[in-house]
Amino acid sequence: MKTRLMAAAAPLVLGAGLLGGFPMTALAKEKTAAAAPAYTGPLAQPSTLPFHAPNFPAYKDSDWQPAIEAGIAAQRAEIKAIAANKAKPTFENTIVAKERTGQLLSRAYSTFGQLTSANTNDALDAVETAVSPQISALNDDIYLDPALFARVKAVHDSAAGKALTGEDAMLLATTYDEFVHRGALLTPAQKTELKAMNLEIAKLETAFSQKLTAATAAKAPVFDTEAQLAGLSPAEIAAAAKLAAEKGKPGKFMLALGNTTQQAALTSLTNRDSRKILWEASVNRTSGGDQYDTTAMVTQMATLRARKAKLMGKPDFATYQMYDRMVKTPAKAMEFMNGFVPALRATQDREAGMLEAAAKAEGQNIKLEAWDWSYYAEKVRKAKYDLDENQIKPYFDVWRTLEDGVFYAANQTYGLTFKRRTDLPVYHPTMRAYEVLDADGSELAIFYFDPFARSNKKGGAWMNNFVEQSYLRGEKPVISNTLNIAPPAEGQPALASFDDVETMFHEFGHALHGFFASQKYPSLSGTNTARDFVEFPSQFNENFATLPAVLNHYAKHYQTGATIPAELVAKIKAAKTFNQGLGLGETLEAAMLDIDWHKLSPEEAAQPPMAFEAKALAATGLSTDLIPPRYKTPYFRHIWDNGYASGYYSYIWTEMLAHDGWDWVEKNGGMTRANGDHIRKSFLGQGHTKDFAQLFRDFTGHDPEVEPMLEARGLAPEAK
Repeated sequence: MKTRLMAAAAPLVLGAGLLGGFPMTALAKEKTAAAAPAYTGPLAQPSTLPFHAPNFPAYKDSDWQPAIEAGIAAQRAEIKAIAANKAKPTFENTIVAKERTGQLLSRAYSTFGQLTSANTNDALDAVETAVSPQISALNDDIYLDPALFARVKAVHDSAAGKALTGEDAMLLATTYDEFVHRGALLTPAQKTELKAMNLEIAKLETAFSQKLTAATAAKAPVFDTEAQLAGLSPAEIAAAAKLAAEKGKPGKFMLALGNTTQQAALTSLTNRDSRKILWEASVNRTSGGDQYDTTAMVTQMATLRARKAKLMGKPDFATYQMYDRMVKTPAKAMEFMNGFVPALRATQDREAGMLEAAAKAEGQNIKLEAWDWSYYAEKVRKAKYDLDENQIKPYFDVWRTLEDGVFYAANQTYGLTFKRRTDLPVYHPTMRAYEVLDADGSELAIFYFDPFARSNKKGGAWMNNFVEQSYLRGEKPVISNTLNIAPPAEGQPALASFDDVETMFHEFGHALHGFFASQKYPSLSGTNTARDFVEFPSQFNENFATLPAVLNHYAKHYQTGATIPAELVAKIKAAKTFNQGLGLGETLEAAMLDIDWHKLSPEEAAQPPMAFEAKALAATGLSTDLIPPRYKTPYFRHIWDNGYASGYYSYIWTEMLAHDGWDWVEKNGGMTRANGDHIRKSFLGQGHTKDFAQLFRDFTGHDPEVEPMLEARGLAPEAK
């Protein structure tokens, strides 16, 4: 997942979708319990494709609900069999046995979840609405089963349990903690109340996500004339005309909305009224009092989460959520973020002055507004750094960037090689599939790349597992990266902005985390780590995008084949610390807003959402009128559906880890195979087999230090 901190954004499916604390992956061949209902549909057995990769053409929309419901029934039967086992509870017959359950459900839901995120339709949305509360109920049946928890606790408290080491000890500890976190210690009456809340929350999260996806497509603003889009490239104008025609408005122009508050076209539109129209369409997409309004859902979810925390004996939902994080408490997360505020606010004010001066230089004696910031920031960037995005894009063909850039860096650092597999089916024709070979030539993984935006795809960028590595289940990883790069007009090349390029490297960092997983137990494998650690490998991998040996290998002009000029690269690097008022500001504001939402009592959570948001933003000390948060409350999918509640700060925390980690690389010889082996051994291949702070120390030899991040952001005292 990715935010503007690194230049793009993403919804979660980053690691395997989690069901009750274990990964939803395609699984191996163990038989289900005898009590499980018979199911003979196309997902009854693992795919016969390499690594059990999904056989997309074999699945119809009507197949998903029967498969998922059969999987729910099968797992419920498997869990009941463990709970009813008369044998003395042991690590193998209780903890490991639980790791083996849910194969049919995992196989079905891992693929279904990606389709509803990246290529949905009304039929799939209806299935999602039907099955999400059933999955919530299954989770509760597992974690609130007193007989099952009694066995887990018996193993946890036993001498044999306390004698476990390594991955076994971590699995026992995380399993026990997950049961407690999910309510295993509650009274029967409290469990009944919790189940009702969980069911309602699950329904609301699904409805919120579907409504937001629909709103983002429906609220694309319409323009009557090409002149209103002055400043956009001919290809962008052609794409706007095509979108309007597809939406039944031939002769007009529509600008598709991205998932974030800021919109790409705001940097180019010369017509100020057009910028305002686009801006207002973005910020009001789900708060206009119409069928797409999500504010009532937000109130319900925030209230239910606060009630849930209170039921669990926690002061607030943020505290409840952060039980397993690297940053242990919301207070520590806020303390970390508040440390950026003084320097960042000074930067925002200084940059605002520069932008107003740029407007006046053009004869525009205006009061700078939020919809003006990106436009004039681009003007200043061009003037100060002689840098124009239109100069950059021709050097970043999407597929060349992937194959000669992202893959090349992985080859040089880790020894991986990639082979295009045109024989593997995909769910959309603009995707590609690759076989991944390890340094010794052995088969490591299958990788899918789905780069282009479309109206039935959620915004942002993400990684997901179709199949997750596990020695217990004999599985190797099948992974996809999904992005939302603007698709090319017909006959035009697929070109990426530099933000898109960094996003490609970012998401591939998640993929590497999955490729290199080398764990016995699926719930500890690969990306199944804490929210505030999982973004570390992805942000770390962004550094390869501008490494000269990598950049010069892929940044080739799509027409001439010429390598990107050194002076243009120097301009890109020099400009990276410009516009930090927006770049870091909008992310920091969103992260603080997230924590503020989830520190509310049930009574406080019931207040009107936009009124609360206004108060929370005013308290940040940042310039939130000119620079609103990256996601405003009604379209903040990360926290209302994608599992980042009280966790959006993770992007800032892990950026610190990434800069500090890269500092170690630069001080130890740079992009070498020896360093690649160390990275893989110390953290990238470790999953959740150790404490996260220890993983970082294993890599760098010290605890995290913020100075490299401040220097990279231009916020260090000496950088001013």
